[in-house]
Amino acid sequence: MSRSAKKGPYVDLKLLKKILNLSADSKTVIKTWARASSISPEMVGKTIAIHNGKTHISIFISENMVGHKLGEFAPTRKFKGHGGKLAKTQEKVQ
Repeated sequence: MSRSAKKGPYVDLKLLKKILNLSADSKTVIKTWARASSISPEMVGKTIAIHNGKTHISIFISENMVGHKLGEFAPTRKFKGHGGKLAKTQEKVQ
């Protein structure tokens, strides 16, 4: 566990304030750069755009995401694959 139990989970105050100000049926997308913020039960059912370093990735928060960090759902690196021409030709053969 990265944070002690007595401190509780870290939730960005600005983000939490924006979420609490939204109505229950609002479809507004909230942009945030707070990737270290934990997902709290108040966020369930909301759409949050998490910054990955280049763009914002829209994520719909569900119940099984509670307790995780926002940054886990917006990858910062793009995997292009291993190998070059040789790997591609072997892939076609199989």
